[in-house]
Amino acid sequence: MSAKETKVSPPYWTRFAPYLGRPPPLTDRQWRVMGLIAIAICFDQYDMALLSMALKQIQADLGIGEAELGSIGAFVRLGALPSFLIVMAADLVGRRRIMILTIVGYTLLTGLTALAPDTRSFMLLQFFARTFAIAEVILAYVVISEEFDAAHRGWGVGALAALGACGHGLALLLFSLVDVVPFGWRSLYLVGLVPLIWVAWMRRTLPETSRFEAVSTERLDTWWRNAMKPGIGLIRDYPARFVAISAVIFLLSFAEYSGGFFGPKYLQEAHGWQPWQYSVLGFSGGFLAIFGSAWAGRVSDRRGRRITAVIFLLLHPLLVVAFYQGSGVWLAPFWVLMVFTGIGSAVVLATYGNELFPTSYRSTASGARSVVATLGGVLGLATESILYGVFGSHWTAISILVLLAFLAPVIVYFVFPETSGRHLEEISPESGT
Repeated sequence: MSAKETKVSPPYWTRFAPYLGRPPPLTDRQWRVMGLIAIAICFDQYDMALLSMALKQIQADLGIGEAELGSIGAFVRLGALPSFLIVMAADLVGRRRIMILTIVGYTLLTGLTALAPDTRSFMLLQFFARTFAIAEVILAYVVISEEFDAAHRGWGVGALAALGACGHGLALLLFSLVDVVPFGWRSLYLVGLVPLIWVAWMRRTLPETSRFEAVSTERLDTWWRNAMKPGIGLIRDYPARFVAISAVIFLLSFAEYSGGFFGPKYLQEAHGWQPWQYSVLGFSGGFLAIFGSAWAGRVSDRRGRRITAVIFLLLHPLLVVAFYQGSGVWLAPFWVLMVFTGIGSAVVLATYGNELFPTSYRSTASGARSVVATLGGVLGLATESILYGVFGSHWTAISILVLLAFLAPVIVYFVFPETSGRHLEEISPESGT
């Protein structure tokens, strides 16, 4: 839709983002949408990174037992479940309105987390912060998928993931000071209030997606009468696609979520790393790893989604095992490569997920996949806790659990269609068209 508009030079801020590579030709509208959403998702990722990074400090401050860690992580992750209702509303009243709502929601709840007096309040605040944060991430990728041309859609999703990862870098930078700043980990959560300043500008400048405007026929005062239409359409029109991608998402979440959740704790406890050392690794190594985002998206645009996904999905579990069974000088390169392949896998699957369903319920489909991912991650954490009881080691439990992830590339290779270079309306036409 934006393909007919005039392409412009990349904005000045891309000079500070070398990991984007050489950007493809984009319109002024596409760059504006990318920039606005990138700042929002950056702080979203900042918030979600804190729990894993500061887990050791939060555990000590709130008096959380070792056996409770997996359960707390699982409960917070369950906050993604209500996000389904939020993103489903975006198929009815628009992406823009709901996205602004989610930014306000996760920002306020992140700030309130800094005041949590005990474990229960911390868990509840992070549960609902996760609800709005996940909804915002889902809608961000939907917007990029709908606004970018077919030839550059994978790059757009990858570039957004790379820009959002800067929030993880900010968390790493501030985490290095967790033992120095007043109030420790609580000060880090207060930083999450910054995006509230951004909301006023987004309200004036973030446009609704052209594709949503083209298919939307609902008035705001009657949308509730057809509130179930997106969900019904998803089940009725593309059930096989939804089952296939849900199976892959569930397997990956079940097998790999624990590996990401326990990473900082593993380096600090099993190998004696200090917070600042992990921050140096995350900031420098993570900078290298996020080159995988835009690169994976571009490769999937040129070489095909399916083969790109299969390669990343095969490499990532291998590197998780190598990291959790490694030691010494190998830990840093294994971590970088693990993050690189994890980001690459997520980018290609996110692109796939938004391509396989039509505009009228694209957000609903993404929200449903988030529900599946959440259930998989929660069950994976619970299983990790069981394996920890058997082996007495989180690291062994994670290494065993991740082996199930090797089933995912098999499903992608034999079941998923090739979508690169094709228009969304060709890949997933609306019902009756």
